[in-house]
Amino acid sequence: GIRATANPFTFLAWFFFIDGLFFPWVAYARYRSMTQPPALGPLMQRGLIGAFVAFASFGSVMLATRLDNVGEAAILRETSTVFAALIGWLALKETVGPRRIALMALIALGAVIVEMGG
Repeated sequence: GIRATANPFTFLAWFFFIDGLFFPWVAYARYRSMTQPPALGPLMQRGLIGAFVAFASFGSVMLATRLDNVGEAAILRETSTVFAALIGWLALKETVGPRRIALMALIALGAVIVEMGG
């Protein structure tokens, strides 16, 4: 979709606008089902910050697919999961078992293969 549109920012704006129509209803339903819901103010503040981060991160990957090879942009997107797992392991002290290490290594290996393949 982003390659077919004349202005990529129009695509991103519509993408997030349409998502924004549905997600508040999903969030409201989940909030109502919580046994101890958190205070709305800080939750909404984090949600707003998360929205800007999502727009920047998803938007940058979509722009990368528009400007260059889709395969390279896709592998870049997948390597973000490796960094997220490393941050979780190092900063948040999450457990990392052998299966997760093997999968992260495969993702990193795929990135190296795509980069070396040219």
